[in-house]
Amino acid sequence: IRPQQKKVKEHKNMVQNLKRGDSIVTAGGIVGKIVKSTENSEEITVEISKGVNVNIIRHMVSDLKTSKK
Repeated sequence: IRPQQKKVKEHKNMVQNLKRGDSIVTAGGIVGKIVKSTENSEEITVEISKGVNVNIIRHMVSDLKTSKK
């Protein structure tokens, strides 16, 4: 039970700290970049292609995509 609780806590912390410019992966496997995020809102706006923005529920973000420099 403890490892599962730790993973849930890490996910909740990651979701709360999402900010504009972060590259993310949604639970559905869609990769995009956050273009609008407000702390009070449950929705974020993600650009999935040039000029194509979608609103998603903040908790449907499964992972941050790390950029390789």
